[in-house]
Amino acid sequence: MVTRLKKFLACLIALTLLSPAAIAATKSPTPKPSAKTTIKTSAKPTVSAKATKKAVVKKKPVKKKPRKKVLLSPSPKPEWPLFGFKSDDGEIWAKIPTAKELVSNASNNRNLTRELARLVDGVRICEKYSCGAVQVASENGCTWWDITANVSDSTKAIFGTIRRTVGTSAPRQMVTVLLASQEDITKEHLVTGINITCHHDTPDTKVPLTQYFPVEQAG
Repeated sequence: MVTRLKKFLACLIALTLLSPAAIAATKSPTPKPSAKTTIKTSAKPTVSAKATKKAVVKKKPVKKKPRKKVLLSPSPKPEWPLFGFKSDDGEIWAKIPTAKELVSNASNNRNLTRELARLVDGVRICEKYSCGAVQVASENGCTWWDITANVSDSTKAIFGTIRRTVGTSAPRQMVTVLLASQEDITKEHLVTGINITCHHDTPDTKVPLTQYFPVEQAG
């Protein structure tokens, strides 16, 4: 069974690395020395000839109060549909993440971190080429995902097509997919016309897969 969601979205992802803000160290105030007081006694203390025995007071055993049992409530179910996601058929949900959301998601996603860190001619891929991204989730899960997108300019002229395939996802599991082109980022191309397919059958192609097909431009 193949479920398709077609969306025509425009997204330009500009990734920036933010250095953590410097934290100024504050000096704690130097404590003032405490004043000392000396007490002089005028007479020596007298000692009684007879020693008085003190009665031994037995301490009553302290009863430990029983600990109260803490009942842990079950964790709340994750929100569904996911915040900011949209769907045409109620089965596949999708969202275009901001650059900040993409970087934040990468901090908990090794594969995405590795993709963003991939170097092309010594430069991170999305600092050299125009990139886009999409976050997808399925109500019932997918055996594999097949996602395509166009790379175009402001006149909607298409310069190439991106294709990504990714593996299995559980029901309602969010998957972030990076869509990297091979078009120079200085040309300010857009990733548009994103087409998402959630498959429930055996893959008929390589998974995972990343492809880019440039289109010859006339003139």
